[in-house]
Amino acid sequence: MGVWEITAISFGTVFVMMGLGVPIALAMLVVGLGGIWVTISERTAMGMIGQLPINTTMSYELSVLPMFILMGVLVTRARMSGDLYRLCHGFVGHYRGGLAAATILACGGFSALSGSSIATAATMAKVAVPEMRRYGYKDGFAAATVASGGTLGILIPPSVILVLYGIATGTDIGALFLAGIVPGILAIVLYLAAIRITAQIDPSCAPAAPRVDWSVRLNNLRSIGPILLLFIGIIGGLYKGVFTPTEAGGVGATGALLFAMWRRVMTFRILIDSLIETVTTTASLFFVLIGAMVFSNFMNLLGLPAALSDLISDLGLSPMAVIFAILAIYLVLGMFMESLSMILLTIPIFFPIVTQLGFDPIWFGIFAVMVTELSMITPPVGLNLFVIKSVIRDLSMSAVYRGIVPFVLADIVRIAIIIALPWIVTFLPAMAQ
Repeated sequence: MGVWEITAISFGTVFVMMGLGVPIALAMLVVGLGGIWVTISERTAMGMIGQLPINTTMSYELSVLPMFILMGVLVTRARMSGDLYRLCHGFVGHYRGGLAAATILACGGFSALSGSSIATAATMAKVAVPEMRRYGYKDGFAAATVASGGTLGILIPPSVILVLYGIATGTDIGALFLAGIVPGILAIVLYLAAIRITAQIDPSCAPAAPRVDWSVRLNNLRSIGPILLLFIGIIGGLYKGVFTPTEAGGVGATGALLFAMWRRVMTFRILIDSLIETVTTTASLFFVLIGAMVFSNFMNLLGLPAALSDLISDLGLSPMAVIFAILAIYLVLGMFMESLSMILLTIPIFFPIVTQLGFDPIWFGIFAVMVTELSMITPPVGLNLFVIKSVIRDLSMSAVYRGIVPFVLADIVRIAIIIALPWIVTFLPAMAQ
């Protein structure tokens, strides 16, 4: 069999195993090792399973992961999500569509600290959806707002996926964090515009809430001021070169612990539970990373990147046509996989192609993350939509599908902007050099 036949069988086997309930990490590991054993040699397969996990997990750059994960866990335990929502609600909730706008702003702040889209969507759904329902928001629009805001978790730094992209491709993680800031702000602005336009077209879907007194607003601001200063300090330190991403993770975790103690919510039991959750999450991420590395090595040994490059040359595809083809592939994969698995499975295959075509590695990393964000809210199978459904069980999925349309359009506009104006992604990392 040729490269394309083996590739089709390999990916098909991974998807079938996933459909049978096998974890994506184990599916990639088994198919990758089995493929190397059958098509290359038994010695290569055994050598890889003996060395790759050690070489991967001993990477110094990976030490940033547990630190940022611990920071997110501690912030969540400190009940930050509710305070963030109340703060944003106080400043914009009295406008038409204001509660939805407050949800997007709160999701942006919380995701910048948690670094997880699913965690952001699940946490904010418990806080924001009941409140929007109380003021007469349509269920579908309220749920769609939270699902869309949740996608900010994998773009706004510190982002776990950007860390893994940087490790997999050798791209500077600090530069990726800086590159994600402006697209993240752009996402928030476009989501707010989508809310405003939708509320103007259908005022009944997003009515205004009562105005909050300034004393309450300032009190809410004081309650989360320290953690906002911590986030600004982390990003500022990275921009000025004061510390590396790994050191930034340590600063963030320490600051989050002090914040939880200041809030008087930290007990010995909560600390132990937070550490256990951090270890469990980190181990699962490492397992996915190892499986993806084995599978991608199998694809490289098979010669798939070279075969793809030859195919692009034979078809005469322009660089931009390749980018749109990658966009289409991610949208399809988003029906079956969550964002981390998509990135780890595909980046080792796509990255050599796009860099050979002259695209900036930092720009492509942000592009890939943004496209996976879009796939997480695109019907019929957007992962964040089902996360919201699992939290708010009496939602109608058809209503959520209708409500998500403005946000999908906003994401399409954002992707078009960074394709047309790539400097939006790259100018901050360039300034920091």
